[in-house]
Amino acid sequence: MTDRRTFIAGLLATGLVPTLTWADAGSPAFVSAARRADGSFGLCGLSTTGQIVFECALPGRGHAAACHPIQPEVVAFARRPGTFAVVVNCVYRRESARLTAPDGRHFYGHGVFSGDGTLLYTTENDYDAARGMVGIWDVSRGYARMGEVPSGGVGPHDIRLMPDGQTLVVANGGIETHPDTGRTKLNLHAMRSNLSYLDALGQVADQLDLGELYRRHSIRHLAVGSDGRVAFAMQWQGDSAARPPVLGLHHRGGQSGLFDAGAQSRAEMRGYAGSVAIAPVGHAIAVTSPRGGVCQIFGKGAFQEHRLPDVCGVAGLNEGFMMTAGTGRVLYRDRDGMGWDVQHACAWDNHLISLPAI
Repeated sequence: MTDRRTFIAGLLATGLVPTLTWADAGSPAFVSAARRADGSFGLCGLSTTGQIVFECALPGRGHAAACHPIQPEVVAFARRPGTFAVVVNCVYRRESARLTAPDGRHFYGHGVFSGDGTLLYTTENDYDAARGMVGIWDVSRGYARMGEVPSGGVGPHDIRLMPDGQTLVVANGGIETHPDTGRTKLNLHAMRSNLSYLDALGQVADQLDLGELYRRHSIRHLAVGSDGRVAFAMQWQGDSAARPPVLGLHHRGGQSGLFDAGAQSRAEMRGYAGSVAIAPVGHAIAVTSPRGGVCQIFGKGAFQEHRLPDVCGVAGLNEGFMMTAGTGRVLYRDRDGMGWDVQHACAWDNHLISLPAI
């Protein structure tokens, strides 16, 4: 029997172009970059049971990705400081376009689509001016560059779309870098991170600064709840003996604060959060530390810790979380700590990205 991909290819050959959907790509729920067993790199789609439903080659190590809200298409970003982002057709499992950062810019490994999928926003470094930028790309014109706006700080890393469909929230990590010195941190003596909200005109509409005490806490990764709460994961750049909390929560117009489960739990995170997620049901928050080999989950009146060597990727699934690790493991734990565990012959990279609800 002819499979659907072959059938679609036949329609294309006859000039009848079908409208492709995520179902044509195997109905993945998540995507993640990985290093494959032969040492090459790829982008994989994963089901809600941790099975690989599609796999595409990447030209180098990936970091995070942006999933188109309608089309079965993913933009996979190079690990920072990277100058390429690959647009992958997940049905035909091949590259369909490539974004190249403009002169004087490099990508930071993250991006997000507008709600209708017509625009892509990318976090970038204007490295000679030491300022963060958000690049804007026109999807309908083959991801042509439209322009850019300041990110509101230095070293923007993660970027997300708020529930209003207009506002962008950016994690400005505060760390200055330059391609001439690789990943060397150039301004630790004066760094200051922030959380910036950009309105539809690209203006900073609101901003969270952690204050002098946490000036050297780099806000890196974000998760946005359906109620507009923003969970942020941080990486400490101060005294290595200090172990501050690495997870925070902010609600525009409301309170913000840091999650603290005690000195021992803080020490286990080693001052380094790799990724963060909010569960769709119940709104528990999970934060991972690949250095500590632990995922911590903060729920209503409950706290969980799950040990998993080199765990970094995490995404909400129902009332629990799916996690990925550099060892190739994928596991799920619900709000009671129960779930399943799958092993793959690959090393998962930093992030597990949920597909938008369609």
